[in-house]
Amino acid sequence: MAEPQPKKIIIDTDPGIDDAMAIFLALRSPEITVIGLTTIYGNVYTTLATKNALHLLEVAGRTDISVAEGSHKATKLQVRDFAHGMDGLGNQNFPESKSKPIEQSAAEYIVEQANLYPGEVTVVALGPLTNIALAIELDPTLTKNIGQIVLLGGDFSVDGCVNAAAETNISGDPEAADIVFTSGADVLAVGMNVTRQVIMKDYERDKLAESDGIFAKYLCKILDHYFSYHRHAYNMKGIYLHDPTALLATVNPSLMTYMEGVVKVQTTGITRGVTLFFNNQKRFNEDNEWSNKVKVAVTIDAPAVVKLVMERLM
Repeated sequence: MAEPQPKKIIIDTDPGIDDAMAIFLALRSPEITVIGLTTIYGNVYTTLATKNALHLLEVAGRTDISVAEGSHKATKLQVRDFAHGMDGLGNQNFPESKSKPIEQSAAEYIVEQANLYPGEVTVVALGPLTNIALAIELDPTLTKNIGQIVLLGGDFSVDGCVNAAAETNISGDPEAADIVFTSGADVLAVGMNVTRQVIMKDYERDKLAESDGIFAKYLCKILDHYFSYHRHAYNMKGIYLHDPTALLATVNPSLMTYMEGVVKVQTTGITRGVTLFFNNQKRFNEDNEWSNKVKVAVTIDAPAVVKLVMERLM
C-alpha cells in the first residue's frame, strides 16, 4: 500500500514563544508539509508577528515557505507581551529577516490555497480567528474547499485565561470565532481543557539545552522568559505547551479523543469570548444556529505529547 501523502498545512500564527515551538515542530514532522504561514495579532501586534514568522523560517533554513500578513484588528488589551516579551520571542531582539511577506493578505492566501488543493489543506490556527473568518467572508465556498480547520482556542469546562470566562484566542475576536465555529467547515478545537495538561518541566528544558539540534538551541534562548512568566502567573515549574499540542492534533489525531457538538461563542457582556459547547444528541426539526457540529478535544495523552515534542525538537 502506498504511503499516505503528507498533509498540506497553513499555520495561522502570532509568534509567540510557544508558536515558535509549534512552527519548528511542524517543520520536523514528516506527516505534514508546511506550505505557508499567515500572521495575526495576539501575543504581539500583526506587523511584529510577520517579522517573527519570517525570522523563524530563516532560523529553520526554510525561507521557501510563504508568509502572508493578516488582519491588524488588535487592541492593546489583547497583546500578551508580558508572557512572551516585548519582541514576542523572549526579549532576545534578534536581527530582522531579509525575507519579505508575499503581496496577498492572509485571507486571500488561505482562499487561494484551498482552491488550488480542494480538500487537501488544513489550517492550524494558533491565534485569534480573524483571518479565517475573513477568508470565509471572502469566499463562502472555503468551508467546502478547506480540508480542516484545527484551532487552538476555547475553555471547554475549565476557567478562561484572560478572565474567569474566556480563553485568549477566542476573546481576541469572539465574532470571528463564532463565524468559524458555525461555518459548517470541518473544525477541530483544541482548548485549554486539554492543553493545560501538557507541561514541559524544568528538567525537560535542561535536556533540550543539552541537545545539538538547531531548534533546541534556539528555543533554549527564548524559553527563559516563558518559564519565568509561568512561575509568576501559575506558581509552576514548567510551561504549558498550548500551541505545540494543537499542532500535534494534525500530526497525530489519535493523541486525543474528541466529542462532537455545536460551539457558539458569546459576543457580548461579562462572558464575551466564552465558548458554549452543546453536545446533546437531540435532532432539531429545522436547521438553526445550533446545527453545525464541530469536534472538540476532550482527553489527551499528555506524556506522549511531551515525549513527541521533545524528540522532534531535539
